[in-house]
Amino acid sequence: MRDHEHPPNKSGRGEEVDVELADMPSQRDDAGPNAPLIHRTEEDDNQPHNARTTPLTVQHSGNAFIWALTVAACVSGLLFGYDTGVISSTLVSIGTDLSSRHLTNLDKGLITSSTSFFALVASPTAGTLADTVGRKNIILFSDALFIFGALWQAFTSSVWGMILGRSVVGFAIGGASLIVPLYIAELAPSHLRGRLVTVTLLFITGGQVIAYLVGWAFSTMPGGWRWMVGLGAAPATAQIAMLVFMPETPRFLAKVQKEAEARAVLAKVYRGMLPDTSDLVAETMSAIKKEMLEEEEAQVQLKSTNSTSVIPPTLHSLLLHPPHARALTITCILQGLQQLCGFNSLMYFSATIFQRLRFSSPTLTSLSVAGTNFLFTIAAFNLIDRIGRRRILLITIPLMVLALLLCATAFSFVEAPQQHQVKAPENNAETIPDTRLPAIGILVAILLYVSTYAMGLGPVPWQQSELFPLSVRSLGSGLATATNWGCNTIVGLTFLPMMDLLTPTWTFVSYALVCLLGWLIIWHIYPETMGLGLEQVGELLKDGWGVKKSMDRLKAARRSTRALE
Repeated sequence: MRDHEHPPNKSGRGEEVDVELADMPSQRDDAGPNAPLIHRTEEDDNQPHNARTTPLTVQHSGNAFIWALTVAACVSGLLFGYDTGVISSTLVSIGTDLSSRHLTNLDKGLITSSTSFFALVASPTAGTLADTVGRKNIILFSDALFIFGALWQAFTSSVWGMILGRSVVGFAIGGASLIVPLYIAELAPSHLRGRLVTVTLLFITGGQVIAYLVGWAFSTMPGGWRWMVGLGAAPATAQIAMLVFMPETPRFLAKVQKEAEARAVLAKVYRGMLPDTSDLVAETMSAIKKEMLEEEEAQVQLKSTNSTSVIPPTLHSLLLHPPHARALTITCILQGLQQLCGFNSLMYFSATIFQRLRFSSPTLTSLSVAGTNFLFTIAAFNLIDRIGRRRILLITIPLMVLALLLCATAFSFVEAPQQHQVKAPENNAETIPDTRLPAIGILVAILLYVSTYAMGLGPVPWQQSELFPLSVRSLGSGLATATNWGCNTIVGLTFLPMMDLLTPTWTFVSYALVCLLGWLIIWHIYPETMGLGLEQVGELLKDGWGVKKSMDRLKAARRSTRALE
């Protein structure tokens, strides 16, 4: 399917793009950047609809149906954000309520990392099941786990009970974090795909803001942390009710031979975008079936050349078919970098950090981190289809490195109290470190780091499904998401020990070095996918990493746009 994403023009609301539906030759590597949304093949000429030589107009902003689906699906993102954000306030509010003792660093690490570890387990499992039971049912099952895990945490009285509750939530997050972006990508019109997937990130960061607000509201209440974690059951219950009105994706329906239902969903997705959507629906279905047939033929050929392999066919294709393997490599590197840069150490332990720095309200200070993340994710929503995925990473990651080094420098002053000392009260000769200025410096550096992360490494890795064809999309996205959660687990387990053993200064220097290495890798292997249809992205990875080819296409598209203006 050639579904080309068109960059927005200057017309503002109600802007429209022209998409030509005409007889087209089979796809070639040198397809132009302004190729039509759908192309016809010889096989299509036998379909009972007429070829068009005049352009059809597609409404750029989408209809109420597709936006309602996006919002309903993104409730899972809200849950994802809430449950990862609320643990920061919870850890500093539990006191001795669990196992009748204060939490140790090991307790905090296990409570935090158990969520990411079981999300790691759930991601590839959900990816495999999504091709069997459907995308929608995975979201429903995740909601049930969110409810059970939230209530279990609220009523537990032991550290290990808390770890179990966080593990159940981890299963739910692992499934939701994989399926929701995939679900939206498979339903969205091509020209809205990047933005609609980024809406997921808006809900995640919004959920984190809500988590910090709830944490602040209940932080002074005895046992208030139980309300913090227990309230996570409410959005999940609401989403179960919404699922009644949510359809399955047309790609999955076509895959399980439910073509009539797939056509009905597509008709609703495109409703209002054209005076008559029947031809567009028919062309889209034809393109879906064509892609499925080509992928099946490729898998048969791969299986025949490796007939002795015991690896499942889809996994075999992902690992050994070069275009699929390149897509998997890129997505896994991006997802790994998203976590190993240390961002979620701030989501999990920001209140702990600000508590150590003697802020009067660590939870309220942490709200500034979550709020910055949310606001700059809105900026990413507006920029990701204008600046481009590759370019936005190459711009923001160096700023993240700078922010991390500034943070490390500020921590060095906190670690050297003899340089900044004031007399202690009660007229004695002792001195205590004056950490106010370094602490403010750390907060400013963290906010710079979070803002640049939110525009780049936050949303870009979750565009992963556009790099995979339908036949390997679920499993490929599942493995990439598992990489994310595996690295998240490492960060959750090692952050506090690194702060104690390496000192905060060298901990943040380590994260800066990871970001620098990631920038170099992105420069060499990550092609620009902005404005390219799903099939065109596959063409980029056909014979190599496609970086130069993608930049050439982007330049050609811009020249064409300027010529039209």
